[in-house]
Amino acid sequence: MSAIDEPPQPGTELPRLVTRPPGEHSRTFLVRHRHSAAPMGPAKAGGGIVYATATGANVTDVDGNRYVDLAAGFGAELIGHGHPGVRRALALQSERLLHALGDVHPSDAKIALCDRLAALHPEPDAQVLVGQSGSDAVSAALKTAVLSTNKTGVLAFAGAYHGLGYGPLSACGLRPSYREPFAAQLNPRVSFVAYPDASERAAAVLDEVARVLATATNDVGAILVEPVLGRGGVIVPPPGFLAELGRLAHAHGALLIADEIWTGLGRSGAWLRSVADGAQPDLICLGKGLGGGLPLSAVVGRRSVMAAWRRADEVVETSTFAGAPLACATALATLDALGREKLVERSARLGAAWLAEIAGALREVKRATVRGAGLMLGIDLGAHAGAAIAAVRSLLESGFIASTGGGAREVVVLTPPLTIAERQLEAATAAVIEAVRESVG
Repeated sequence: MSAIDEPPQPGTELPRLVTRPPGEHSRTFLVRHRHSAAPMGPAKAGGGIVYATATGANVTDVDGNRYVDLAAGFGAELIGHGHPGVRRALALQSERLLHALGDVHPSDAKIALCDRLAALHPEPDAQVLVGQSGSDAVSAALKTAVLSTNKTGVLAFAGAYHGLGYGPLSACGLRPSYREPFAAQLNPRVSFVAYPDASERAAAVLDEVARVLATATNDVGAILVEPVLGRGGVIVPPPGFLAELGRLAHAHGALLIADEIWTGLGRSGAWLRSVADGAQPDLICLGKGLGGGLPLSAVVGRRSVMAAWRRADEVVETSTFAGAPLACATALATLDALGREKLVERSARLGAAWLAEIAGALREVKRATVRGAGLMLGIDLGAHAGAAIAAVRSLLESGFIASTGGGAREVVVLTPPLTIAERQLEAATAAVIEAVRESVG
């Protein structure tokens, strides 16, 4: 058998639908889910599927349909579902140690991970706080900023999403409905400015940032920013914006917190998007794909900033399962795979070509804007009400899983595993172009 005739490797296969999604079994499961799981948001018509198994860039639902995953668990399956290195690390660690005792008696896996993550910071001798979710990491970063600067104000961005814990929620600019019911319990000292998508807008935004920072009544100790606005619609700021944002922060005694939970570790084509843009963040938040599919997050910060946690009266940031040995082991395997397989470089190369191909094919679609960095793409269909939701639904019926973003869910968001096979990406390209064209009429 020649190489060309050999069957594809697991996780690299194209879609195969045995029934139109959602199939009968998915619909039955979803009825049970609606009954037993707390409702979130307005009632929605059916249309979801129920995952059963997943490998690489393939997901199989309970009806036996096989999909190509262009969402990767909202970016959490960064190196693909069940990466062999992650599975080996999980099996080996599960035989050694499931749980330790936080920072009192930490595991060897946690210490090894802190060493590796500290080395990612642009300043030598950085230190690390671990958590279980991206929201945990942002909360820890905001607390660190207060301890370090003695200022409680935060400057955040319209359209931003940093998680739904009370600290991050106060800086959530994505949808007012997320924040408003809990407003009385949130930090009232948060100012929002626009997120720029062009150089001329960046200049105006930076002027507004400077004005807010200079206001005597606005005691800003932290600027919290996504290097690419992720859930807000995959908006890429112009080059140099993040570096200038950091300069302004430091000039006014504030810290720059880079929320790299979605953009970091190669997703946007760089180990750290903010650093690649020339910024020197004081604190960097990591999460999503860091744990290789297990819940894990971290804040990586300057040693001088992290020193603020050492106080006469004990102040701590921890939780029972923060730095769990299993998640730390899979995180180490994830970092190994990113380096060994050159996935960061692959993301930059494939992502640039993918964006150019989709943008070129959709050039004739009025008001359709394609943007992104690395394997993090957004197709903005804001001029066509409901078009992005329709396009994602059409993609699902073609065997491709995608998500939506933007305040009005007007953006088709594509974040496949960095390991996705090129033949899967080629098939996805054709499906995405067709789905968008159909959805805008």
